[in-house]
Amino acid sequence: MDKSKFDVLRLENQLCFPLYACAKEVVRKYRPFLDELDLTYTQYIVMMVLWEDKSCSVKGLGKRLFLDSGTLTPVLKSLEKKGFVNRARSKKDERVLEVEITSKGEALKAEAVSVPERLAGCINLEPEEAAELYRLLYKALGVVKE
Repeated sequence: MDKSKFDVLRLENQLCFPLYACAKEVVRKYRPFLDELDLTYTQYIVMMVLWEDKSCSVKGLGKRLFLDSGTLTPVLKSLEKKGFVNRARSKKDERVLEVEITSKGEALKAEAVSVPERLAGCINLEPEEAAELYRLLYKALGVVKE
């Protein structure tokens, strides 16, 4: 058998593996900072959208975060239990579930503002390299970022 035919199956030849491993490690580095806020990484990214938009539909949130409703539902229930968000059916269309940030959730923003800078100190990339990686990752996702 031609050994080179199977080179495509070598772990070192896979783009997906360093992406997976890097994502896992970055999320792990977030953990101590997010523990201080009583948030998981997924809860944190949901809160970032809500700090920016104040409210949105679950469907819109899922599209923005590349998450399905099966993943989002327990995250949103947990955030609601903590008092950071409220979930309610849309008055315009009862099929649509809306998520809105609460005043407690908005107040958490002041505590979270240091997280990105603290994390940046844990990532071994120059600012230009980080910007290029950001651009390339979004390109791979099919999203154009300027």
